[in-house]
Amino acid sequence: MDDGGAVAEPMDTGRAHPARVYDFLLGGKDNFAADREAAAAGLKVNPNAATAPLQNRAFLRRVVRFLAAEAGIRQFLDIGTGLPTSPNVHEVAQAVDPAARIVYVDNDPIVLTHARALLTSEPEGRTAYVDANLHHVDQILAAPDLRGTLDLDRPVAVLLLAILHFFDDDHDPYAIVERLTAALPSGSYLVVSHITADYEPEQWARFTEIMRRQGITTRLRSQPEVARFFTGLDVVEPGVVPILQWRPEQEAQLSDAQAALYGGVGRKP
Repeated sequence: MDDGGAVAEPMDTGRAHPARVYDFLLGGKDNFAADREAAAAGLKVNPNAATAPLQNRAFLRRVVRFLAAEAGIRQFLDIGTGLPTSPNVHEVAQAVDPAARIVYVDNDPIVLTHARALLTSEPEGRTAYVDANLHHVDQILAAPDLRGTLDLDRPVAVLLLAILHFFDDDHDPYAIVERLTAALPSGSYLVVSHITADYEPEQWARFTEIMRRQGITTRLRSQPEVARFFTGLDVVEPGVVPILQWRPEQEAQLSDAQAALYGGVGRKP
């Protein structure tokens, strides 16, 4: 059972799972044959699928550092956490302020088994893990571990990194994001990163079809479609851009096509 009282998703090691495929592409070891086969098939038609996860993690580090050091955010809600890959959100945020509080959310049983790696908070701060699905926003926000860690009357940064492209249009991900931001106070932030086919549509179309055959729905979106997630928010400069262009710390050695994700940060007025 998860924190909302619903039955948690059972582990099926014979079927590829996004969190475990992602772990494999990052060079992790917490994956199974089905995950490796799905990744290998995707890489065969689009080698850039290996670059995107690494650059997404770099984007995470830059964004969290910005939110903690420049925007003054001390509360983070990371939904679709995936398997622990250091530095995690709490490590970046608590390097700025050890009192920062972080709640991680995922629904893969393997992520749950590794959750203790996500709960190694600095003594001054706090971390928690909620076993839940982004489809169930109310369940996430009502989870006792979340309520015991975050004060939802104070600004929170919601991180939706490399997760919304697993939501097809009939799941209405825009409504999901709107429900999340509506529940947060003024001064909160939304962070999104999202795979795009704007640069290499044929390669990504083949990759998407292979993922669908493996049971992983993947809906790639254009820049205007990704920007729509920030409707009603004040988008932080430089806007919704290829992640390599979002406040880079050094000159990129890759092309935007190789990273193949858009990223952005928005503040709730």
